[in-house]
Amino acid sequence: MNLADQPVLLTGASGTIGRLLARRLTALGWTLRLTDLLPFPDEVPPGVTFRQADLQDREAVAALAEGCGLILHFGGVSVEHPFETIAGPNLAGCFHVWEAARMAGARIVFASSNHVFGFYPRDVRLDEADPMRPDGFYGLSKAYGELLGRLYWDKHGVESVLVRIGSVLPEPVEARMLSTWFSPDDLVSLLQCCATAPAIGCATIWGASANTRSFWGRDDRDRIGWAPRDSADRWEERLSPLVTDDPVAEHHQGGRFASIDYSRTDKPPAVTASRKR
Repeated sequence: MNLADQPVLLTGASGTIGRLLARRLTALGWTLRLTDLLPFPDEVPPGVTFRQADLQDREAVAALAEGCGLILHFGGVSVEHPFETIAGPNLAGCFHVWEAARMAGARIVFASSNHVFGFYPRDVRLDEADPMRPDGFYGLSKAYGELLGRLYWDKHGVESVLVRIGSVLPEPVEARMLSTWFSPDDLVSLLQCCATAPAIGCATIWGASANTRSFWGRDDRDRIGWAPRDSADRWEERLSPLVTDDPVAEHHQGGRFASIDYSRTDKPPAVTASRKR
């Protein structure tokens, strides 16, 4: 079985990761349906369709998903914003995607986020079953998406892979990313496994490469047959000194997101040279 033999819907196609996936997955022979609220900024690859649509439009999402075997849900607000900005795309929009998958009989890969766990200290290593501790409204919306995936598996049998994405960049650029970096190659290989795994239920994956300093441990990757091959370790000497002067950001796994609108007075101590990992 390869669900990529059928049309694959990619939401959030006009974003940085969406554009990367549009190129890379098309080159692998996938038949993609791209959608985003914003116009697609690149030339649409041959054999690919793009439709501008709002995730809050339930009928539009259902029409896009019809006939698809796999939905890659990377759409919605992707950074921290006030709740009112996030609620429509990330809550209602996410519900519309799972409803569309239920009607189409499709599997979902959900772009969750490390910010679902952003208020854990950096010296804590997490497993997939640890309680959520979102670092803002964005992380909270991704926690909702994960719970939605669990609900739709338990109640409707909709399969999903919940990928808690770290930092998808060609290479890490700061000390925190020595723990969170997720190479584009590892992301693409994960999606290939999500498309070909015979049965996954509702699986949770830490979206990061094989970084020695990772914040994250056990997950469901064996269920889909995936293992990352890249690692941020080779940049350790250069990036280890690149920390911020923000004690809240440096203390928490979520970094700068944890600092936004932070109002507690008992802030963590500043990171000293001896404490830099």
